[in-house]
Amino acid sequence: MPLLARMITAPLVVDVRRGALAELGTILTDQRISTSGRVAIAVGSTYGPTVQKTFEGGLAGADWYSVEGGTINAAIRLVEQVRTKRYDAIVGVGGGTVLDVTKFAAARLGLPMVAVATNLAHDGIASPISTLDNDAGRGSYGVPAPLAVLVDLDLVRQAPERSVRSGIGEILSNLSAIADWEAANRQHGEEIDGLAVSLARTAAQAVLNHPGSVADDDFLATLAEGLVLSGISMVVAGTSRPSSGACHEISHSIDLLHPSRRGYHGEQVGLGAAFAWFLRGDLDRFHATVDCLARHALPVRPTDLGFSLEEFNAVVEYAPQTRPGRITILEESALTPARIAEQAAAFDDQVLARIGPDGSPTDR
Repeated sequence: MPLLARMITAPLVVDVRRGALAELGTILTDQRISTSGRVAIAVGSTYGPTVQKTFEGGLAGADWYSVEGGTINAAIRLVEQVRTKRYDAIVGVGGGTVLDVTKFAAARLGLPMVAVATNLAHDGIASPISTLDNDAGRGSYGVPAPLAVLVDLDLVRQAPERSVRSGIGEILSNLSAIADWEAANRQHGEEIDGLAVSLARTAAQAVLNHPGSVADDDFLATLAEGLVLSGISMVVAGTSRPSSGACHEISHSIDLLHPSRRGYHGEQVGLGAAFAWFLRGDLDRFHATVDCLARHALPVRPTDLGFSLEEFNAVVEYAPQTRPGRITILEESALTPARIAEQAAAFDDQVLARIGPDGSPTDR
């Protein structure tokens, strides 16, 4: 008998709205994640006091743990602290750093994990990947995806606006990553998952075409839902391919070559996506990406990230080494140092012609 359906691991709950945090106890009970309330709650220093005050007198069986830094050592430290007691689940409340540390710890402990996002900087909210700093720089670790995802827009509004805007660059980069995956499928026969592509593309298009800004609840909800869908697309695909291509190789290269100067991940992959569209010669997508990044005050030129063109050239040259075996436009173009310098200069000129030196749209 043919297999007529496939089972997809997806969160039991996705709740995106103001005040979502207050429903945590109810969700834990109703979904039978923890009927006893015996959960470990990992928080960062920014929101720890706020979260604990919210549940003062509630979740009496919960124990609280502080996460300091997004390193593999911080994750292992959390594992050692939590394993001394018996819990039904582990809850991470915070931005990407706290969630990545908590996802890794949950995987090591064999506990279901609930993600409560207080920031929208990247698509790790619901993804099966934990990105942590290690002795070699920064690594990506496969982990089970969260069992439930809550995004409290009240807390998101308290996050630094720049970090929230960064999530826009992250979600836009999906379209470039999909283009890389589709090209690898056509030219090299790499297997591709149409459902994963649909989820990642739909999420990106919703943000790309939304007229609002991070000042609007409707836009924030669209961005949050898009980031969740992007994470689920990776679960479906069993790989980061739906959201990681040349754009992410460029970002990883910045992280490795300039660890003390790296910006927000979403800022770097957004610029990387714009450069990848330029390399492909797809000016429609290039213009749409540049326009959206500029409209949301995100970096579009290497100098916006604090890098000279010469430094950016070196970043692009090194980028393919960050994902050995992954085929993207960077690998397909077989770029020499001279060709990289030529393309980067032309890219910078085209961006300037599109948005002007101050980032404002020019007459078109």
